[in-house]
Amino acid sequence: MMIPWMVFLFFFLAAACSQKDDVQVIRALIKEGAELAEDHNVSGIMELTTEDVVALPGHHNRLEIKRLIFAALMHYGKLKVLYPKPSVDLSTTDNSATCMIYLLIVKKERTIPDVKDLYEEPRRWLETVGENADLFQIKLQLLKNDGMWRVNQAHLEGFKGLGFSE
Repeated sequence: MMIPWMVFLFFFLAAACSQKDDVQVIRALIKEGAELAEDHNVSGIMELTTEDVVALPGHHNRLEIKRLIFAALMHYGKLKVLYPKPSVDLSTTDNSATCMIYLLIVKKERTIPDVKDLYEEPRRWLETVGENADLFQIKLQLLKNDGMWRVNQAHLEGFKGLGFSE
């Protein structure tokens, strides 16, 4: 009678570890995307997306997204991408996830003190950086296919001085 419970416990723990690993993989994907943006690697950024990726608002397709990213990178020149710990919610019904990221884009030579110390505290991070650079909120929808997480939809919203719409 003990063996079925041990098998159940094994599968339960394996599923819990798998979810934790997926969250870590998604956060690593975000980090990779930020590094690619700092390197102005548009093709690399696009490799982190699905073929049918959509950007909102505006319902932009893959080609339009590539053009928008290129234009943004040219606008900023050398840049740094800073962000606190992204929140990740894994779906319990399918291989999808949502991720909320507060993102700060600054010219490379600009420094903002204490930002790295606030990685674990997104609210305090927002308060510290909100007035110093271009601040965005990005909500990502991700899909896992063949063991790989990829961005399927991105909703970008700029900080409007009083906050984000949500």
